[in-house]
Amino acid sequence: MPTARATTLRDVAVAAGVSIKTVSNVVNDHPHVRPEMRARVRAVIDQLDYRPNGIGRQLRQGRSGLVALAVPNVTSPYYGELTSELVRTARERGLTLIVEQTDADLEREREVSDGFPVRMVDGLVFVPLTIPVEELSRRRDTTPAVVVGENGEGAGLDRVTIDSAGIGDTATRHLLDSGRRRVAFLGDKGGGRPPVVAQRVTGYRRALRRAGVPLDPALMRATPEWERVHGYDGTRALLAERPDVDAVFAANDLLAFGAVRALTELGRRVPEDVAVVGVDDVEEARYATPSLTTVALDRAEIARLALGLLAERLAGDDSPPKLVTASHHLVVRESAPA
Repeated sequence: MPTARATTLRDVAVAAGVSIKTVSNVVNDHPHVRPEMRARVRAVIDQLDYRPNGIGRQLRQGRSGLVALAVPNVTSPYYGELTSELVRTARERGLTLIVEQTDADLEREREVSDGFPVRMVDGLVFVPLTIPVEELSRRRDTTPAVVVGENGEGAGLDRVTIDSAGIGDTATRHLLDSGRRRVAFLGDKGGGRPPVVAQRVTGYRRALRRAGVPLDPALMRATPEWERVHGYDGTRALLAERPDVDAVFAANDLLAFGAVRALTELGRRVPEDVAVVGVDDVEEARYATPSLTTVALDRAEIARLALGLLAERLAGDDSPPKLVTASHHLVVRESAPA
């Protein structure tokens, strides 16, 4: 955890053997600094992990009042809605949220983990998808961080996780309880499954086993990503091979929207012929035709838990990393009635 006292301009000046004014000029990118002097001061800044205040002045306790959020993207309905909740919750706490979009790119996630471009902030809320947990556990930046999602187990950081095995069980059980027996899982990954996929598959299998329905590997359809187009293409390919499918558990709502479109084009009625359940309960789900049955994730709760953990660290809590699990619940709509 970070030390009680933040590194100051004076600390950097003493270590670099220069004046405070010189350090300030380097921090503020003033042009009239010799290149060798700039390089020397910047090396000390990195060594001491000095974080300039983001608004140009020290606030109470030397903090900027800024919190960074690093998410894969903000155009995805789920991440966009989660970002909105985090902005609202941060504002209630007197904090300002700045957003970094990583596009789930490994190098950009590494930059976030190592402190760039979030060096000036008090804390970080990070939704990683690709960075290995071993790298996350070795992050050099001492800024307090909270990881959100299924990734990051064992990284030694506070984490707000989601019970994706429970989500998979809930969705599949609902379909089985309504009399479906050929339930496909849409959104698998070939090769090594990321944690979110592995957990949802675990829940899917668990529900099948409990109901005495044999697992049929042909009903587990892999998709490159979890976007609408992949749900559409995956469902058309699935139905070409297995026209007897009577239900689809889609790993997220976007896949489910694509699946419903494909089923409609193929002349399959939803839910009479094929029932569909998604995950996330994005706003679009209630307005789709048919409206989507889905497992809802409480984004307001996730935001509250993440910023609560961060606030505890900023208040000086140095206890071992904490793990909390956000809740989920089934929302029954037209695509898979009870």
